Amino acid sequence: MKVLITGGAGFIGSHLVDYLIKKKNIKKVLVIDNIKDGSLKNLKKSSKSKKFFFYKKDIRDFKKIDKIFKGVDVVYHLAALSDVVPSIEEPIEYLDTNIMGTVNVLESMRKNNVKKIIYAASSSCYGIPKKYPTNEKSEISPMYPYAFSKNIGEQTIKHWSKIYKIDFISLRLFNVYGTRSRTNSAYGAALGVFLKQKISNHPFTIIGNGKQKRDFIYISDVVKAFYLSLNKNIKNVILNVGSGKPRSVIEMVNILEGKKIFIPKRPGEPDITHADIREMSSKLKWKPKVSLEDGLKMVLKNIFYWKKAPLWTKSKIKIATKNWFKYLK
Repeated sequence: MKVLITGGAGFIGSHLVDYLIKKKNIKKVLVIDNIKDGSLKNLKKSSKSKKFFFYKKDIRDFKKIDKIFKGVDVVYHLAALSDVVPSIEEPIEYLDTNIMGTVNVLESMRKNNVKKIIYAASSSCYGIPKKYPTNEKSEISPMYPYAFSKNIGEQTIKHWSKIYKIDFISLRLFNVYGTRSRTNSAYGAALGVFLKQKISNHPFTIIGNGKQKRDFIYISDVVKAFYLSLNKNIKNVILNVGSGKPRSVIEMVNILEGKKIFIPKRPGEPDITHADIREMSSKLKWKPKVSLEDGLKMVLKNIFYWKKAPLWTKSKIKIATKNWFKYLK
């Protein structure tokens, strides 16, 4: 099988590349990434494989990516801009990448007769849910342009599936964490911030009272979900990917150990994220295996990764999130 991964140099994408390279049924792994948010360092190990092929391209440029899709069996579409505040400040760029970029991927698939796409959707589409645990039929109510653009990307894939008979699986990811996560991404952001603060012997900056709960899911469990989505018998479904066991931010910080300072709670954020994963477990026979405690142990073993990450202090966070409070109040 020949697979193509957009955004394959990023946090989740690079872990997926590493996993697929080792699978005997995967003969070639093609990666498209513009290296804006991703890093070639993330692909250092996999790049040594004869199965690996890398293309430094931008999914917004259809003419430069469409030929890469020739002969591909399945596309994993992970490429996206994924920062909350910048999406509020630069919505056109986010819609251009996350929506029109998705259209370009789909059109490249259609032109080359690629029959299946597996999409990294976002649980942020639920906004502030009215029901917990939150299932896939819950109301869609994105609170900021990033969440909106990711959901419209999902809707676009559903439409192309209906019209052009391209099979899809859309995985709505909850709070993914693990090694290689950035400190400003929608995925793994809080943990990345905390790890840099721990390295720097700086107090952990906790939003609100820290009692808000998040459905933390470790990267290896997420990658397994993506792999199982290759199943030819499962198609045209939307599935939540989370642990199903929310934990508080304070719990995470207590495991990491260190001093704490508290900063104002941000508007537009739920007090809890809690994935209903029954559909995912039923259809793909998948279940998360890594506890928060074990996941954090693995992350701490690789804490050096965040050595050069920016240090977020209370004052820097206040400046960086100014527009968050301005527009989402």
